[in-house]
Amino acid sequence: MSSMTGSPRSFEDVSGLEPLRAKSGWIVALGVVYVIAGIVALGSVVMATTVSVFVVGIMMVIAGVAEVINAFQIKTWGKFLLWLLLGILYIVAGFFAFENPLLAAAVLTLLLGISLIVSGIMRIVLAFGLQATMPWIWVALSGVITFLLGLVIVAHWPVSSLYVLGIFLGIDLVIAGAGWIGIGLGVRRVVS
Repeated sequence: MSSMTGSPRSFEDVSGLEPLRAKSGWIVALGVVYVIAGIVALGSVVMATTVSVFVVGIMMVIAGVAEVINAFQIKTWGKFLLWLLLGILYIVAGFFAFENPLLAAAVLTLLLGISLIVSGIMRIVLAFGLQATMPWIWVALSGVITFLLGLVIVAHWPVSSLYVLGIFLGIDLVIAGAGWIGIGLGVRRVVS
């Protein structure tokens, strides 16, 4: 079955989106909130970096508690101690992030920069391995950009730790918000 625009669309595809049509206004509103939060984060990147560190700290404490609970489910003594130690390390690291968020941001930023450098190198190597089979230039370009971004972050470290995480958070929120807005508006069009 074809729609008026000529693109093939089955009845099941459209009817599956019908419940979302009623919520499309809320989906667009969620997108707008994300975009506003992203703009605020980009306007105050140091505060956004601190918030990012607190979120990571909360996640580490939750993961640590889950590991400790899991340790008590293990029946062997050696594995119990390993799981318990892992959980305690997560909890301590989470509280460390709360205690000194700027130092935690510095550590996270350095790890991010190193990860981007390694990821960029791996993409470049992968791209040259793909030369004979597919358009490899886009993979290589992606690798070079990722490598250079990581290099810039590490070269400006520890100063970059004040703003990098906040910038990444702000950009992520803006892009996610634009995506939600697009989904909300698209559901209205497709189902109509």
